[in-house]
Formats: sequence, structure tokens, C-alpha cells
Amino acid sequence: MTNYRRASVPGATYFFTVNLANRDTTLLTDRIDDLRNAMRCVRVRHPFAIDAMVVLPEHIHALWTLPDDDFDYALRWRLIKTWFARHAPQGERRRASRIAKGERGIWQRRYWEHLVRHDDDLRRHVDYIPHNPVKHGHVVLAVDWPYSTFHRYVAEGRLPLDWGGDAGVGEKFGERG
Repeated sequence: MTNYRRASVPGATYFFTVNLANRDTTLLTDRIDDLRNAMRCVRVRHPFAIDAMVVLPEHIHALWTLPDDDFDYALRWRLIKTWFARHAPQGERRRASRIAKGERGIWQRRYWEHLVRHDDDLRRHVDYIPHNPVKHGHVVLAVDWPYSTFHRYVAEGRLPLDWGGDAGVGEKFGERG
């Protein structure tokens, strides 16, 4: 098994991009309740704070802070992906390698992770997340996308309802060019 070099700082904040294997699907938004339940179930046994998150039809951007004594975000993502896959309908295309390993073909095997290093880095990622559905052309304004912690930020008074989200334009943060 390949051993990827990943940051492992207990109590740190991390930014993630997690993709479906089939980027032409709407599975995540179609099955948003399953994804929420997967996150909820994993957070019970392996706590983490969701600082910001957006779910698009075929990928997720998330900003998590882990407990002070824990850095195992890989376990959390594995459990979330597994829970979701077990509750999603069968029928996706699978390559021979996935079939041989008994894997579903829902998720890309890997994900992009970034250790947030300072306040400006955190701010850029927090701004990027609600802007992502705008960037991808799903909505005109961040407020129009229902699957985002943007709405929590508005309710807490941290962002205005009419936030345009011009921050993050041109940033990639783990997405294909």
C-alpha cells in the first residue's frame, strides 16, 4: 500500500477537497441526507468541528478542526465515504481493480488535503468555500446554494446575506485547472 505524505498535526485545521469518481453525477446533492447522516455518525465516535463546508453535486470542500489530541482525518474520511457508499444505490461503473478489492466505484480513492497554517490562509479558505457553487455556475450568489455552511455564517452575523463571494476567484485549492 502506498504511504502518502500527509500533514499530521493534532488539533489543526485542514482544508479538504473530496471528489466522486464520476464527476458527471449529482449523487452528493441528490443524497444529501445520506451524506449528512454519514458525517453525523462519524462525528459521534470521532469528533471534529466543521468550520466551513460546501457540498456540490460531485465534490465537497470542507474545513475541519480536529481535537487537540487527534490528527486522524484520514480515518474520518474513510468512515464517511464508507457509510455513504453503503447507503447509496448500487449500479455505478467499476473498474476491475475496484471489483477485485470489493470496492464501490463512488468515490475517488484519494482526496486533497491542506494544513491551514495561519489566519490569512484560514480566511482565504473560508471565503473560497461558499464561493465554489458560484464559481462552478450552479448559482449566481452564494446565498442561493442550499448545501453550504454559508447560511450558518449569515445566521451568526459573520457574513452578510448579500455576500458576493468575489474572494477566492482564481484560487484552485485542490481542484483541477
